[in-house]
Amino acid sequence: MKPVSKYAVRMGCAHGARPRPWAIFTRPWYSAVLGLSLLAGAGSAAFAQPVADCGDKTQQGFAERFVNTYKEHLGWNGNDPNAPPATYRGVPVVVESPPFPFTNWPLGGTENIGYENMYYGALMDTIYCGENGQAWKDSRFTIYGWFEGGGNISTSSRRFNFVNGTGGNYPAAYAYQPNTVQLDQIGLYLERTPDEVQVDHVDWGFRLTGLFGTDYKYTFAHDVNPASRQYEKHAYPYGFDPVMAYFELYVPQVAEGMNIRVGRYISIPDIEAQLAPNNYTYSHSILYSFDPYTQEGVVATVKLSKNWLVQLEASVGNDIAFWDKQDRQFTPAVCVAWTSDSGYDNIYPCLNGLNNQQWGWNNMQMPVVTWYHKINDKWHTDTEAWYMWQKNVPNANNTNPITGGAAQIAARFPNTTFGAPFGALCSDPNARTCIGQEFAMVNYLEYQVGPRDAITFRNGYFNDMEGQRTGFKTKYYESLIGWAHWLGDTITIRPELLFQRAFGAEAFDNPTYTPNGGKNNQLMLAIDAIIHF
Repeated sequence: MKPVSKYAVRMGCAHGARPRPWAIFTRPWYSAVLGLSLLAGAGSAAFAQPVADCGDKTQQGFAERFVNTYKEHLGWNGNDPNAPPATYRGVPVVVESPPFPFTNWPLGGTENIGYENMYYGALMDTIYCGENGQAWKDSRFTIYGWFEGGGNISTSSRRFNFVNGTGGNYPAAYAYQPNTVQLDQIGLYLERTPDEVQVDHVDWGFRLTGLFGTDYKYTFAHDVNPASRQYEKHAYPYGFDPVMAYFELYVPQVAEGMNIRVGRYISIPDIEAQLAPNNYTYSHSILYSFDPYTQEGVVATVKLSKNWLVQLEASVGNDIAFWDKQDRQFTPAVCVAWTSDSGYDNIYPCLNGLNNQQWGWNNMQMPVVTWYHKINDKWHTDTEAWYMWQKNVPNANNTNPITGGAAQIAARFPNTTFGAPFGALCSDPNARTCIGQEFAMVNYLEYQVGPRDAITFRNGYFNDMEGQRTGFKTKYYESLIGWAHWLGDTITIRPELLFQRAFGAEAFDNPTYTPNGGKNNQLMLAIDAIIHF
């Protein structure tokens, strides 16, 4: 959990009602988007027809067509070896999805320039086989999403304390409540993906993403009302967050192509991502749980060659709304990525934000590097390391009612009841402030069993040097083994076994973050299921 910002309004469904993916087609915006799609195909009667190879499904109603299309996706068992290879500009794609969550090595803040990035599943295939299906497909507008539920059995038993942000499975994420079943995420994407394989014209795109579930607690940005108020004022267990809302422009005439993204988007680096389908495992590493989640700003990505690209970003800070006058500030970032000719290696160092470094709402300064390496056709590995800091963090060891850490935090965030940043456990109990520092590493080792199965081994280390991120001044180690199993290409089931140890504090199952108030070790068996549409 990010104590300052990774902390979800309820869905518009009656209690016990089944959410219906097809109900979105009764909404007025559906007609508007369909109109835009038809404009893309204006002037040709062919665009008013379904796509080819739909067979009898063109004569079926939407609900029947959706059911039959979903059955086809459930029957998927690997890509057709006789299918023509995809067109791309760059190094070869070396990872398969499924069973892994991506085909290109993860790259934040941009589309993968030179590759087809358009995603569609059973819902869009259903639309493509209906009236105006070809117009929909040629427009590049897509609608898709997922339902994710999960549960865990843990050696921890006491409930998470929303007031001080500790207890339960914390700092394990996202399943912070022990021994429970929960609705983690309902995600919905509305997007148009620019065509970044072609080089003859400027193209554009956008993405709007809504997230509902317990995981909103980890994604919301401070002062994005009402999303942040749901947690900061009320600590609702379920809530909504508009986690992404951005516009993109693709300019092929700059070097090998340039992508410009403007709006709210996922933080540039990281192996892991906020949204469930983009991860190897159900749980998240401690490393990922405490670094920045989203930025609001602009990021330009330029592909210099098939091997090199560079990214430049200007944002208002980490997990901050641009209209938050108190906490926003100009924050530049820069990244460079190199990929080998074979595609087997990718090195991606970033300076993910550097500003005045002063303590504020998640104002972390973060040099980070990731390295991806494919060993052979079955094995690949991903490694990430970062160091973070901020200056003048209030001293939680100073209990002075006027100048102490708690008083400073309350004065700085007077309207925040839950989820305010922790102070630092400074070595000098009389100091008002000190530097808050953290160092972390994580490694994923992946084995592909077959087209629908993969095994994950994850090992991580986290050193909360002043206790400013977790509330405990200690080092953590974690080890995980997990299995991702796909039913076709549309349902993912991910059981896992996670062991975590805090070496210098009883950080687990400790709802009061006091000495002798919890456990040094935690073992958690967890499982989730993602139903894509």
